[in-house]
Amino acid sequence: MVTNVKIPPDHPRAESLRIRERLIEHWNEGIVTTSGLIAHGRGEAFDYLLGEETTEPALKAIESAAAALLTAENAVISVNGNTAALASEEMVRLSQVTKASIEVNLFYRSFERELAIQKLLEKAGAREVLGIGGKASARIPELNSERRRVDPLGILAADVVLISLEDGDRTEALVKMGKKVIAIDLNPLSRTAQKATITIVDNVVRAAPKLVETAEKLKKQGAEKCEQILLEFDNKKNLAQAVTLMKENLSKIAEKSQKHHERRWK
Repeated sequence: MVTNVKIPPDHPRAESLRIRERLIEHWNEGIVTTSGLIAHGRGEAFDYLLGEETTEPALKAIESAAAALLTAENAVISVNGNTAALASEEMVRLSQVTKASIEVNLFYRSFERELAIQKLLEKAGAREVLGIGGKASARIPELNSERRRVDPLGILAADVVLISLEDGDRTEALVKMGKKVIAIDLNPLSRTAQKATITIVDNVVRAAPKLVETAEKLKKQGAEKCEQILLEFDNKKNLAQAVTLMKENLSKIAEKSQKHHERRWK
């Protein structure tokens, strides 16, 4: 598959096309699966509804997520193929700022794919990557997919888990285990978004660097500030605000289309 496509800088979808090319490149390397490409396209549709920007509700969720990671006793950043392809450097930096571990967790799991993702994360600066091969020896109860396999030193022992571009069943299972789950999901209606403790409704390519920036800022302000942020955050309310923004954007698009139609027929 061709990946060296030259994208004109003035193309109206230039950034989106560059992201797609990155995913295709990592698909060729065995990091991203075919289903991961499909999932990205589905996410892009919701991103259009957000206006392809980080909204105020997303910023609030990012602040709460950073606070949760900083105050956790054992935080873990769970990385799958798409996350590794699109935000490996940011996830590694976030782990360094918050002292969180990094663990590979995959629905379509193979040792070769685990090693490819591990190599990418290590290239980004990760010193240790959990969940590779036999390290994923523990099991998440009530989960039958390959995602049930976790590292006993990582996700199994974690009190806070950050997941991106995820399946709702694992999110629900982790919450049932008493863990705080931070999700990055462009679909505020998904089971992942609805079941998570903190949901960042945003594109991971925008959310990840903002998470790093926010964590660095909050780290200087101390645990008391983080606890206050977490106390004031309401995930259900935040999700409702994200849905409302999407609805308003759709209304604006419909209104603009209607006016264009009326001008054409005058």
